Amino acid sequence: MKEVGAILHQAKSGRLIIKLKENVAPGTTIVDSNGRKVARVLEIIGPVKSPYASADPLTDRISRATKDKLYAY
Repeated sequence: MKEVGAILHQAKSGRLIIKLKENVAPGTTIVDSNGRKVARVLEIIGPVKSPYASADPLTDRISRATKDKLYAY
């Protein structure tokens, strides 16, 4: 697993906004440090040097994962 970033917040649309450290492809499943699925990346937004991801949550317990490190396989 490689660290890819952290959740900043949940948008009004329900999507998660993730600040990325590593570039990931749309469709990538994001997991927390325990290996639990948190989100699936839908699109990459923002500048190339400092990207963000808009992701569809896969759990309803987002408050636990906020500000926590996220990983991808």
